Amino acid sequence: MFYKRKIYTELLSHAQTPLVTVVTGMSRTGKTTLIQQLLLDIPNKNSLYLDLQRPDNRELFDEKNYEAIKEAFIARGLAVDKPMTIALDEIQLAPDSPSAIKYLSDHHKIKFIVTGSSSYYLKNLFTESLSGRKKLFELFPLDFGEFLTFKNISFSQIDWQEGTFNVSEFNRLSSYYEEYIRFGGFPQVVLAESESDKRDLLSDIMSSYVNIDVRSLADFSDERNLYSLAKLLAGRVGSRVEYSKLSRLTGISRPTVTNYISFFEKTYLINTIPVYTKSVDREIVKSRKLYFCDTGLANTLAELSSGAQFENTLYNQLARVGQIQYFALKTGHEIDFILNENLAIEAKETPLDGDFFHLTHIATDTQIRNLKLVGRHQSPKFTNYAWAGSIL
Repeated sequence: MFYKRKIYTELLSHAQTPLVTVVTGMSRTGKTTLIQQLLLDIPNKNSLYLDLQRPDNRELFDEKNYEAIKEAFIARGLAVDKPMTIALDEIQLAPDSPSAIKYLSDHHKIKFIVTGSSSYYLKNLFTESLSGRKKLFELFPLDFGEFLTFKNISFSQIDWQEGTFNVSEFNRLSSYYEEYIRFGGFPQVVLAESESDKRDLLSDIMSSYVNIDVRSLADFSDERNLYSLAKLLAGRVGSRVEYSKLSRLTGISRPTVTNYISFFEKTYLINTIPVYTKSVDREIVKSRKLYFCDTGLANTLAELSSGAQFENTLYNQLARVGQIQYFALKTGHEIDFILNENLAIEAKETPLDGDFFHLTHIATDTQIRNLKLVGRHQSPKFTNYAWAGSIL
């Protein structure tokens, strides 16, 4: 069964344009399913799907005569006198393919839909070879609305920033939100029936990332160090990235730690967010704060506290809404999230009146007037409060 992702309508529209459609994101987020569905839904049925994990498909792009590649498409069943659509899955495995795609798009108007498991490869390589000829779509683990869709659970889209707390919706959906916090939003994990299956899948996703993605995308000499650093970072979600401290704890040189963290971010494993800088003279040094792409994945690497699990999950929900920053004073007081530079958000599992007073006090330094407590559980405070499960 195909579950429609929020990105799909825009993706389907672009798949019917002459430009190259590029879908990127971490492995196992559902890219293959999306492009296979695109081939079913686009009007042009003169199409071909090629999985580049197969050596015989990769060999097509070792060919230096690009006309021969077109002939190979025809030999695989495409009509020569009709427009062609070619879907290439896992394009990072065929590093010579972008130049062939450029030639065949320019000279034969062949439409390409491609996927790749990392912006690290796709953005850098395609920037030059396909400049102005592509659009890149990023696919992430499911947000909570998509999670409910995959569970076949109905929900109403409300304005969580303006709406009031809905007790009946909280009672109906809170158990699903708790599952979402614990196991995250990778599609296979969401659809797995047992907790043991979910844990096994998450371990396999992390193992595949280290053993396949890292090896195919980077030249790191010691993958054990890479994995050790990933585990250490998982235990520090919501904290500032301190490169020197991480270097001391791991025994890895500071430049190498910096390179590893940059790689993690470019391959979607983690995200770092900047400090909000309107009041520069009152701000702490501009360290970035760290979050994992998926809380379930972070939970396989470290034993996250309940609060850290919630904060990491909320970050990923808000990141689908807009630009995320955080605010911090030299005193150490912080505001967890600043959304789109106009909404200050404090994440509290069960917010109380004192939490809003604290948020109001710190927010005076930001010049932001819109304030919100966002919680995990039902709270006795309903004013300026939103349940995180309503961010769909």
